Amino acid sequence: MIKKITADLEFFNPKDTLECGQIFRFFPTEKGYLVLSGDRACEIAQEGDKTAIYCEEQNEQYFYNYFDLSTDYSGIYARAQASKYDILKRASSLGKGVRILKQDSQEMLFSFLISQNNNIPRIKKIINSLSEKLGAKKRFLDYEYYAFPTASALQGASEELLKECGLGYRAPYLKILSNEILTNNLLCKLKDLNEESLKAELLKIKGIGEKVANCALLFGFYKTKSFPVDVWIEKIYREDFGGKLTDRSKITAFFIDEFAFDAGYFQQYLFYYKRSLEKQPKN
Repeated sequence: MIKKITADLEFFNPKDTLECGQIFRFFPTEKGYLVLSGDRACEIAQEGDKTAIYCEEQNEQYFYNYFDLSTDYSGIYARAQASKYDILKRASSLGKGVRILKQDSQEMLFSFLISQNNNIPRIKKIINSLSEKLGAKKRFLDYEYYAFPTASALQGASEELLKECGLGYRAPYLKILSNEILTNNLLCKLKDLNEESLKAELLKIKGIGEKVANCALLFGFYKTKSFPVDVWIEKIYREDFGGKLTDRSKITAFFIDEFAFDAGYFQQYLFYYKRSLEKQPKN
């Protein structure tokens, strides 16, 4: 049986939420988007002033949690609007419908490991190729899709196959991470740690640096007192906050000091704003 979940479009815009760099497995459909998580799928679409989520009955609670529908984003938005920074007020107005997804921790660790020194279209291509070669074939509504590969499937894959998917030098890192998950119970060890301890543990994993760790914290473990810094955030830090720091870890610390547990939400507003404006055609 297919279930329908609805949320107010004002604080959940499907396009803005999916296209702000936090998720790599979604595809446009006639209605809206097919969204994949692990071996699950749903379709989301704008219907009037609502966002509708269609999923199988057994996945209803999963996707309710996945899209973080229990969190009141009106309060987060109000705090952004009350900020002393005009740039944050403008960014939150433009990105009012952006939500942070509560994604599968294992999938996000692998995905952001792949994201190292990569652009979004190429990351999506690599992940889709891995899923097609190593994931189980599934069906939802009229759509066929592939589940994200399990740690066992990734550990058992040859480095040659992984490199064929476009991983390049990252191929051994996926094997090492798979081994940590399977033999050292990594995810159980990480799930209850606070931001600082979790980040310290993530940085011990080969291939995970400052940016990847911060992305994993926010998008894979929902630690909102984290603030990933990439080229877009660096630009906004220099151009709109008047920042002089060049070390990304120090830039991250600056924003966390300013915004505390709102840091992750505000990062998405700022990222979405800067990327949206820069992508507009110049007259």
